[in-house]
Amino acid sequence: MSTANATPLWQPTEEGIARAQITRFQAWAAEQHGAPADGGYAALHSWSVDELDTFWKAVTEWFDVRFSTPCARVLGDRSMPGAEWFPGATLNYAEHALRAAETRPGEPALLHVDETHEPTPVSWSELRRQVGSLAAELRALGVRPGDRVSGYLPNVPQAVVALLATAAVGGVWTSCAPDFGARSVLDRFQQVEPVVLFTVDGYRYGGKEHDRRDTVAELRRELPTLRAVVHIPLLGTQAPEGALDWSALTSADVDPVFEQVPFDHPLWVLYSSGTTGLPKAIVQSQGGILVEHLKQLGLHCDLGPEDRFFWYTSTGWMMWNFLVSGLLTGTTIVLYDGSPGYPDTGAQWRIAERTGATLFGTSAAYVMACRKAGVHPARDFDLTRVQCVATTGSPLPPDGFRWLHDEFAETGADLWIASVSGGTDVCSCFAGAVPTLPVHIGELQAPGLGTDLQSWDPSGKPLVDEVGELVVTNPMPSMPIRFWNDPDGSRYHDSYFDTYPGVWRHGDWITVTSRGSVVIHGRSDSTLNRQGVRMGSADIYEAVERLPEIKESLVIGIEQPDGGYWMPLFVHLAPGAVLDEALLGRIKQTIREQLSPRHVPDEVIEVPGVPHTLTGKRIEVPVKRLLQGATLEKAVNVGSVDNVELLRFYEDLARERA
Repeated sequence: MSTANATPLWQPTEEGIARAQITRFQAWAAEQHGAPADGGYAALHSWSVDELDTFWKAVTEWFDVRFSTPCARVLGDRSMPGAEWFPGATLNYAEHALRAAETRPGEPALLHVDETHEPTPVSWSELRRQVGSLAAELRALGVRPGDRVSGYLPNVPQAVVALLATAAVGGVWTSCAPDFGARSVLDRFQQVEPVVLFTVDGYRYGGKEHDRRDTVAELRRELPTLRAVVHIPLLGTQAPEGALDWSALTSADVDPVFEQVPFDHPLWVLYSSGTTGLPKAIVQSQGGILVEHLKQLGLHCDLGPEDRFFWYTSTGWMMWNFLVSGLLTGTTIVLYDGSPGYPDTGAQWRIAERTGATLFGTSAAYVMACRKAGVHPARDFDLTRVQCVATTGSPLPPDGFRWLHDEFAETGADLWIASVSGGTDVCSCFAGAVPTLPVHIGELQAPGLGTDLQSWDPSGKPLVDEVGELVVTNPMPSMPIRFWNDPDGSRYHDSYFDTYPGVWRHGDWITVTSRGSVVIHGRSDSTLNRQGVRMGSADIYEAVERLPEIKESLVIGIEQPDGGYWMPLFVHLAPGAVLDEALLGRIKQTIREQLSPRHVPDEVIEVPGVPHTLTGKRIEVPVKRLLQGATLEKAVNVGSVDNVELLRFYEDLARERA
């Protein structure tokens, strides 16, 4: 691993390194806090995990975090779970998100884009005014610190205003995208018992209008704790009886009042995908998210007031919360509400062009879809302002790195490709973007500052250049303060800390290379284990999906009662392709030559499609459970799946094999 890809795909220029905020931060931290002045990122990272308290104190000073009450120390208790950050300190997340309104009131804070791809700006002063008006109305409705406020909203400016107004009053925000069905939303919102629901009448996707008024009526019936429902007429309908109108709540010209809350006061609740039970309701704190996102967006993504930050996401995915936090760095954020591929596969690049995006974030799946569809982003669109293309959601295959690099290099562009990996659980990245490091094909540049990321074997021994479990051995400020409805903390503990006591185990297979980069191999809870050799599913997907006939694939490894092991590969074929002996042979040959003979599946089975979670991740564990004989109801929470009918294929297959 350390010698493979020895030549970087991309190197930052000397000017780029000197200009990067992380370089200036290191020089300042060396002067003020004893950080290493030399040794580049590796030395800075070592210091950030060895001197955790000093590093996070430096982050708060560098970004001028406004504590209304200062803290006595940075870490009161560093044990995991239960680390206590900045005890005694008070602040407000929304206050920091709106700071740029003081110095740049007329400049755009938000650029809203729908499927027409025409951007509509919302200025910093207008955003601040709307947040002030709505926060005052929430207080008038009786919303107090700690009360939950929910949004059934697409990625539109109103969702940002509602989140910030909720944070301003000390409420706890939680959201779902309107393509979630009623059961999926209730599985989430009923756990946290919201007092206010912001909702749209419908949304537009793929050139069509989708009316959600019946779903909203069901949510109102099934959420008895609601004191108010706020209607946002995205499709132009009248507010239903008893609902408040959005425009009336946001029309006043008042400055926001920011409730000063403890550092560990809940900011929002995010949800795990919930594929095998009720989604985990993950609570993160105002202060923890504030400092983690300032570090991640300001230092790692190198964002500032001159930037425009676009990430394709929905309000049901943590990347939306991460996108909103771009405001913390004074960056203009781009909100796109619509299909990622409408009217054509190049849609996201067109949005980047029309908004002048400097950081363009998307999924690895979108990059690979563009490659297969013959899209030429840098040739067909004016992407001269794009400095970085970042991907997450699944590992970006080596071919994705090469394709992006080559497409932009053709026009002479010097593109920084940042594949990042983190999780809803921390609403941040464990590893990924570093503007001062080279990019190697198929690798994440490095672990994040303050993140003691390691790869461990089953006995807890750190590994280098070998596949192991992704662990984090020091607390991160954005780790959950708790799960909702988990009074004794047992569900939280069992989710991350039952394998290695006191150490966060995330559930991914990774390699930490000897040059300090990171390779993600896929989920360890659906790991393939052939003859004692563990392998990640992502490695197989990357190889197989290079074949033009394969639209998508799914590989499962199943332990048999007789001690055997069955490893089928399911393939969803491209239109017109046929799974004949020739294609079968090429699939097996590709895997044998590019991976190893042990990776060759026992069977290759054509399927009508690959099921995903509502946030677009392939569903591996529930399919494995179905193939082991579990019923659909016991194998998966059907409300968390994008197409339940696809799962019936696997259920029927298991029945036939039995």
